[in-house]
Amino acid sequence: MADIIQLLPEHVANQIAAGEVIQRPSSAVKELLENAVDAGAKNIQLIIKDGGRTLVQVIDNGSGMSVTDARMAFARHATSKIRKADDLFSIRSMGFRGEAMASIAAIAHVEMKTRLRGDELGTLIEIEGTDVKNQESIACSEGTSISIKNLFFNVPARRNFLKSNPVETKHILDEFQRVALAFPEISFSLINNGQEVYRMMPGMFKQRIVALLGQPWNERLVAVNEETSVVTVTGFIGKPEHARKTRGEQFFFINDRFIKNSYLNHAVQGAFQGLIPADSFPVYFLRLEVDAQTIDINIHPTKTEIKFEDDRSVYAIVRSAVRKAIGAFSLSPTFDFDTIEAFEIPLAHNREIKPPEIQVNPDYNPFSNPRPAAHNPNEQLRKMSQARWEDLAGPFDAPETQTQTSAVESTETPERTLPWQLHGKYICTQVRSGMMLIDQCNALERIHFERLMKQQSESGKKGQSQVLLFPVVKEFSAPDYELIRALDEELRSLGFEFEEFGKWTIVVNGVPPEVQDADIKNVFDQLLEQYKRSQQELRLNRAEQLSRTLAMNVSKSATGFLSSERMLVIIDQLFACETPAFTPSGKSIISLIPLDEIDARFGN
Repeated sequence: MADIIQLLPEHVANQIAAGEVIQRPSSAVKELLENAVDAGAKNIQLIIKDGGRTLVQVIDNGSGMSVTDARMAFARHATSKIRKADDLFSIRSMGFRGEAMASIAAIAHVEMKTRLRGDELGTLIEIEGTDVKNQESIACSEGTSISIKNLFFNVPARRNFLKSNPVETKHILDEFQRVALAFPEISFSLINNGQEVYRMMPGMFKQRIVALLGQPWNERLVAVNEETSVVTVTGFIGKPEHARKTRGEQFFFINDRFIKNSYLNHAVQGAFQGLIPADSFPVYFLRLEVDAQTIDINIHPTKTEIKFEDDRSVYAIVRSAVRKAIGAFSLSPTFDFDTIEAFEIPLAHNREIKPPEIQVNPDYNPFSNPRPAAHNPNEQLRKMSQARWEDLAGPFDAPETQTQTSAVESTETPERTLPWQLHGKYICTQVRSGMMLIDQCNALERIHFERLMKQQSESGKKGQSQVLLFPVVKEFSAPDYELIRALDEELRSLGFEFEEFGKWTIVVNGVPPEVQDADIKNVFDQLLEQYKRSQQELRLNRAEQLSRTLAMNVSKSATGFLSSERMLVIIDQLFACETPAFTPSGKSIISLIPLDEIDARFGN
């Protein structure tokens, strides 16, 4: 039998390795930004075009590279960070495995310009799919500029898996935020398709958070500060009232490296227990400093996961630090009895208070002119009580007969009895087999969902929209704004009318009829949060995800009094749906209570 095992060609091996390291344009952005930080740059600029498909460029003023280092940077497993395996347990830099640049060069057109500090000339290297096309000396600025063009040009299958430009841009913004938050002392800027998205000067950690997420976060954050021999915890948490429906604004940084750790996330979630709803997630930006020898960061190709030597102690300290911050800033509902000003009640209209005038009759003698008995309140009350008791003790024959007659008449029901409400949440109606209970919120969710899906399935039909008398201006964070742009077509098919209105801002001119009376800004926030959450949990197309999200939000508060006519309409609309028994998320809408079960409760 002939030998069947052979070595892969170098370019094929590099492409396979690239599939592990570079999954999408945002992966390349992460590697380039981290390399710029490791180079000691104080000013880093990111330029992207078409969601990173056409261009990803990072320019820094770091240390730069010599001619030899510039060429070696594109070799596999070439690194300046480690010399032996033990060095992996004392890593303080971002990149160290020597795979990023080789992987990028295997699947893109790469151009690098770099000049070592103190040198007169720099180096230009051009690579296409691991092949070096050009290398020469040029005049350039100190530092390094790396341009990645036509990503996945030689791996069309991977390129076809990329999402739309706004979606890929959002992923790039997420990676940009993580690096920018980890290093607030470095100046960062981002240019997307020729427009400046971010320009952040060096500053404090809180200033960087506000610069990335918006000015409103300046008042939503509470400082966390705890120093122990095991770990030092600093950063900020969001106030409980600003908890989100997704895990978007949750950041852990271990020794300035962004990581994902469900164990530590559970610690923070536990600290907020009882302060936020069970289906909400706290906002936090926490930085942990630990001894590099007590952690292992080489357990995942993207280095976003980590192992602790003593994870239980770190868990307890993080939870305690967050809980302490919550208590120190009195985030739980309390009264401040020390603040006297809080209890000062201003006088209405500043009117002058005058004491009542007292008139005294000097000739009045209570013994010579007694008050008439009829005006004695005690005597009047006694007579009223006696009269009522006599009425209560009267014969019961007539009322009992009347009650029995009413009961007989009530059994003679018309063809369709009118429904009634239970606690403003459930619609009750009589059916042949007994009684039917309908959850009105869940029923409206199903009704709205099927109407929205039908509306979007009709090709070329624009969603029904109510024009707002006063347009609403809504500002987003940069990633959420890109998500809005990505969902533009689907949102308009639902009935939203809006247009761009400056940086990360839209003006809403019309909304679907279901949200006419609601808070438009809150509806957009909930729509995005629920969409991102459902996108993580379910694999549905965008139209169905948005329809689910909007139907859930507009029907969430559908409690309160309903007229009999309105209840009948809801029942008719519900049973006209394709799936009237369950909501799109699988919750029950209808519950039947058989007449036999009701009879059994009374022993009949």
